[in-house]
Amino acid sequence: MCKKSGGLITFRRELSDLLKPISEKIQEIQNFRECNRGSSQFNHLSAVSESIPALGWVAVSQKPVPYVKEMNDAAIFYTNRVLKDYKDSDKRHVEWVGSYLSIWTELQAFIKQHHTTGLVWSKIGPIAPPSLFAPAPGGPSPLPPTPPPGPPPVFTGELPQADSTTAQHSALFAQLNQGEAITKALKHVSKDQMTHKNPALRSQGGENHASPSKSRNPGGSSNLEPPQKRPPLLELEGKKWRVEYFDQAHDLVIKETELRQVAYVFCCSNSTLHIEGKINSIIVDNCKKLGMVFDNIVGIVEIINSKDIQLQVMGRVPTISINKTEGCQVYLSKDALDCEIVSAKSSEMNILVPQDDDYREFPVPEQFKTVWDGSKLVTEPTEIAG
Repeated sequence: MCKKSGGLITFRRELSDLLKPISEKIQEIQNFRECNRGSSQFNHLSAVSESIPALGWVAVSQKPVPYVKEMNDAAIFYTNRVLKDYKDSDKRHVEWVGSYLSIWTELQAFIKQHHTTGLVWSKIGPIAPPSLFAPAPGGPSPLPPTPPPGPPPVFTGELPQADSTTAQHSALFAQLNQGEAITKALKHVSKDQMTHKNPALRSQGGENHASPSKSRNPGGSSNLEPPQKRPPLLELEGKKWRVEYFDQAHDLVIKETELRQVAYVFCCSNSTLHIEGKINSIIVDNCKKLGMVFDNIVGIVEIINSKDIQLQVMGRVPTISINKTEGCQVYLSKDALDCEIVSAKSSEMNILVPQDDDYREFPVPEQFKTVWDGSKLVTEPTEIAG
């Protein structure tokens, strides 16, 4: 039993200590992805990196299932690219996508069945609910003991075979269903130590009681060192122009472009980039207050995880995709008025079209209304009042 004074703080500290190994592994995976941006399988790594924080669902109170689903949706964004690149050339990649996504769908089903409103700690001891994969009484264990971790893997670009993926899948759920092994170090918190029953305790210690569901790395983000500032980079790597980590740079120009080339703009802020000529596609990822002017694109311009972006099309572009972005201004040229603009999970989007030697601004709808017409769902944007 924990002491009556500071019991909640002790509980949170011990829970954080329990989750620290998972948190450290999550960070290793995310760092591994950042160190392999030039990999031909960067979309595979991104799918894993963006969804692996789902393993921290045990620290999410009230609604862990939506949290895991959010991580799964982040993976789907990148696995769809994998399917697009390999569906007709290499079925191993297609099988990998199905196998990997099934991890999170089965985890959602497990949580929904056993921990719908989050983990509940027993008042009398570390008694865990029956495991989804627990063997029948007297029967053999369905999974072998998990071997100790080996040295960090070296990424070779090869996908695991189906049997290896299945084994890793099973081992993952074996880790998640340790029962007493996970909760044995937790201590009971009595009613007089619960902050929702004793408002006076909320002012002690200056604790932050916000839900961890907003954290990408639950249970251990406070133990991580802040990311180091990296040197800016503008270079052509194979067919890819890499523009990364620029800040307060307003004279960035990419010249001598070719049709087969792509541009990847990552983690730039308060900067302006001009891409001359015609290239295949542009991806803007995790940027803030970025202005970009480009001539002609034969494929797509994608804006992802960014904020306050301004695009100006001087020539033509068939498609602009805006995902998880707050604030995006798109200035279309007269030749680009047939551009398709696809948006998801974004806000404050405006399209400006040329009219009478000036631009007229049109907001992209963010609110929609869905009704049942008797045979199908019909969705249409709603008008903003006022």
